[in-house]
Amino acid sequence: MGNHRIPMRNSCHKINRPKLHYTTHSKVCLLHVFKQVKGESMLSIQRIMSKWAKTNALLKSEALREFIPTTRLFSRDTLEAMFSEHRMLYVKPVNGTFGNGVMKVQRLSQGSYTFQLGTKAYSCTSFDQLYMGLARKIGHRSYLVQQGIPLLKHNGRRFDIRVMVQVNSYGEWETTGIIGRLGQKSKIVTNYHSGGTPMAFSRLMSSHLSADAQASYTRRLSKLGVLVSKQLQLTYPGIKEIGVDIAIDQSLRPWILEVNTNPDPFIFRKLKDPSVFRKIYRYAIGYGKYKSKSKKARVRKLVKGRTLRGLRTRRGLG
Repeated sequence: MGNHRIPMRNSCHKINRPKLHYTTHSKVCLLHVFKQVKGESMLSIQRIMSKWAKTNALLKSEALREFIPTTRLFSRDTLEAMFSEHRMLYVKPVNGTFGNGVMKVQRLSQGSYTFQLGTKAYSCTSFDQLYMGLARKIGHRSYLVQQGIPLLKHNGRRFDIRVMVQVNSYGEWETTGIIGRLGQKSKIVTNYHSGGTPMAFSRLMSSHLSADAQASYTRRLSKLGVLVSKQLQLTYPGIKEIGVDIAIDQSLRPWILEVNTNPDPFIFRKLKDPSVFRKIYRYAIGYGKYKSKSKKARVRKLVKGRTLRGLRTRRGLG
């Protein structure tokens, strides 16, 4: 990581003092899920924690590069260089989840800056103050700097799109769900676990696209999701599901913000059409993320039977 030791003076002016909550993660990039089969461990699903690793895997695809915002490892030089090209940046943990620790940074007129963490904002009168303020929040964690994308809005609130892609029963990648996430006005992230509201894509896009154009755009997102899955699988062959977070800018161009290899399927229960979640959940059972109800019942029955036999044996009844 870049050298960002923290001087103890010239700090940014605090507009509000934030309460910080970070999710801690191991430095290990890959997380694997194992299940027991006849007493042996079998690799089931591969999880990739590092946003940096996933970004680099996707950048190997020429077809995907145009959809990926400029992303770099955080350092003073990187931050300064990216501000020469963009007025808004996002600074986010390499291994973060649920939007924890994400900061929005903006360059204003006359050399001043602001950054926001959670609902609290800071004002900085110089780049040096900005860097020191960010470095204090980051500490010794690994962070990224990403080009900021001005999101479309619905009723004055920013939103992005989650595209769910899974391996189906034929072993092929399939986009199984698309849902919007409407952020709170006071927050910079749209994640459901950070207060975002899951909402139908058609509702969020109703003021931006006609019904026919929405259908066409949905197909475009579905194809993009499958393309992302196939590309990521070239580097990480054990993945079975991904959630692609898509930003749509003012010109309706889609941008790949992040890829989650352990996506939450339950936000799709918020949709009026229950068949979407049922399909997602059925596929997840198929590749081992969840157990089927019938299998759970058999396991409970087996455990109960063994327990009863054990009690009978101890009591001399067996």
